[in-house]
Amino acid sequence: MKHHIFSDSSGGLRFVAIGGGNGLSTLLSGLKRFVNAGETEPFWLDDLSAIVAVSDDGGSSGRLRNELQMLPPGDIRNCMVALSEDSHLLSKLFQHRFRGDGDLGGHSFGNLFLAAMSEITGDFAEAVRLSSEILASKGHIYPATVADVRLAAELDDGSVVRGETNISKLGNSLKRLFLEPASCKPMPAALDAISKADIITIGPGSLFTSLLPPILVEGVADAIAASSATKIFVCNLMTQPGETDGFTARAHIEKVWEYAPQIRFDHVVVNARPISEEQRRKYDVEGAEQIGVHGSISPETIEDAEIVYGNLLDEGDKVRHNPEKLAQVLLLCALQAKRDVSLDTATFAHKSRK
Repeated sequence: MKHHIFSDSSGGLRFVAIGGGNGLSTLLSGLKRFVNAGETEPFWLDDLSAIVAVSDDGGSSGRLRNELQMLPPGDIRNCMVALSEDSHLLSKLFQHRFRGDGDLGGHSFGNLFLAAMSEITGDFAEAVRLSSEILASKGHIYPATVADVRLAAELDDGSVVRGETNISKLGNSLKRLFLEPASCKPMPAALDAISKADIITIGPGSLFTSLLPPILVEGVADAIAASSATKIFVCNLMTQPGETDGFTARAHIEKVWEYAPQIRFDHVVVNARPISEEQRRKYDVEGAEQIGVHGSISPETIEDAEIVYGNLLDEGDKVRHNPEKLAQVLLLCALQAKRDVSLDTATFAHKSRK
């Protein structure tokens, strides 16, 4: 039997992950093994919830959104698959993308399944819940809002650009990001999950198109600020060309504070392992730079947040977070606050507090 950090009476943690894109699904895939793990893990999650951006307007999701007037299903589908405990075949089926140039070409089966379920139930959130049950997902998935919300940006010259796909290419010309309609409301269940959470994470993910849209939904930032949870910002591994060129870890957090100054982070998690020279050359061609190494951030300048460095890189040609390492670091951050547990593990290079 493994040693348990929790006593029998204390229970596990309640975890809320906020974001979208590949970053959120990567994190969820690492966390799911801890859900109701009981005797199999030294610590566990009683509840895992994802609050997912729904402003996507590209690819299969964008086509379904325009044709069926539904919320974009792509990021939701990825989260369901990431949390799935069902057969590999079923998960593979939901991710299957049709070939060809016809009407089905480019659509994923999971997106079409969610579209069909949404039409049958007449409720996108209920369609997500039922689809998650079919996949035996080990967690709750909430759209950031069930309103037909679109992402828009005001530029330095006063013009307005609409649509996530266009906004991801604006770079430093973006003056202000906002949602249309601005009065969109979150799901009550999502706010309830935030209020009861022991740990809330924002990131990793595209800053302007995955991380900011959920906290721009009316009431979400206030709910995060009011929660007694440990709040963690997970920094991206690389800058994103056309979106966060030249951004340091501090610049990411300052941008969050620009839109949600009431949110104060307890920890900022940053990868400390340099990418390979081959990866660096490849990403240089794309205009992307690594974040968080070679003195590119100053821990003492990020308010009172504890900067936690670790080897978080996955293996492979693409620069990606390792799901298991990232999940472990985040849980240990929360446990440090809840049970005064040391963060000194082999995963960490070092930590620093102002």
